[in-house]
Amino acid sequence: MTTRNRLGIIVYAPALVGNDGRTLAVIHGMERAFPGLRLEWMVSEDGRTVALPQRDGWLAEAAERGEFPLLCNGNESYPVTVYGLRTSGRQAPGGQPLLDVHAKLPLDAVGIGAAADVLEGVAEGARALWGHATPSKAAVEMAGQTIDPVHKPGVPPRGLPALNLPKYIRSPEIPHHLGWLNYWSAAAAQAIGFPDPARDADLLSRARLTATGGWVVRLTETPLDLDNPSHLEALLRAYERFPEIGGRVTPG
Repeated sequence: MTTRNRLGIIVYAPALVGNDGRTLAVIHGMERAFPGLRLEWMVSEDGRTVALPQRDGWLAEAAERGEFPLLCNGNESYPVTVYGLRTSGRQAPGGQPLLDVHAKLPLDAVGIGAAADVLEGVAEGARALWGHATPSKAAVEMAGQTIDPVHKPGVPPRGLPALNLPKYIRSPEIPHHLGWLNYWSAAAAQAIGFPDPARDADLLSRARLTATGGWVVRLTETPLDLDNPSHLEALLRAYERFPEIGGRVTPG
């Protein structure tokens, strides 16, 4: 599948410390949310898919080592994948190490229909602070918003606001950026001031509360497309509404 027709999901959670069950909870959350999905294969060093008959135990052993290895559905023509990476405290907001969970789905009717449930399943399974689901094409362009005069100079695309590198954001609860579907934990929602019934009626019409008190907020009805003027306007409006996102507010 090309970059254009993939949906990327990333959530940011506290770092793994032994096997606390979160990696398996992420997998189960994805499998419940995506019709017929079984994430029971790994990818070998030479790129072959290998079945994992004892997947749960294999995943638990990896978690004990602080690892979340890549799992997939074993279908190279219709791939669904998930894995986790560790962000060191030196590179993470507030100096706290994080587990970044990355999943990819097909950007077709099935993937789009399941996207909000998959994002919620991954985020709640990982006990994430925040996360998002965004089409790969839009995500690649939006990465240009993150600017640093020394390490990453440039000009944000399409008049979008400049965002700080994660390590300069004051706390891990503050999202680095927006996406098409946004997961904000209760702590993240509080940090950015969501919801305000008087100001967030439009977003609340496309939002739902999760079992843990977090939110899944859909920015646009259809997957975010920056070539669509109404989508770009919605993204700009949301950045204006939440100046904390991307570390754009300096604490007084």
